Amino acid sequence: MFTDAPTDNHGKGETFSPTDLVATALVSCMITVIGIKADKHNWDIGEVKGTVKKVMLDSPRRIGQLIVALSFKNHRLSQAERSLVQTTALTCPVAHSLHPDISQQVQFSFD
Repeated sequence: MFTDAPTDNHGKGETFSPTDLVATALVSCMITVIGIKADKHNWDIGEVKGTVKKVMLDSPRRIGQLIVALSFKNHRLSQAERSLVQTTALTCPVAHSLHPDISQQVQFSFD
């Protein structure tokens, strides 16, 4: 695996930065644990897509906020199952591992 710092932080910005990987780990962890829960309960979660936006802070340079959007298309989830999906995502291991100073905003869309 290759990483690089962004151009605004002495890098070439040619590949993912370590903080990009942290952001990606959060959204991928959420989708993974949702898939595990869906398999366990035989839920049809349809097509799941996730995006994440990382907001960096200075002094010290660090991740300040991660904004996750999870979209479920062609699912067959009841309202109660949707609630459990949300709780599952918000309590994934990566979400629990991040420092509490990192704001995590998660939006769910059930189309």
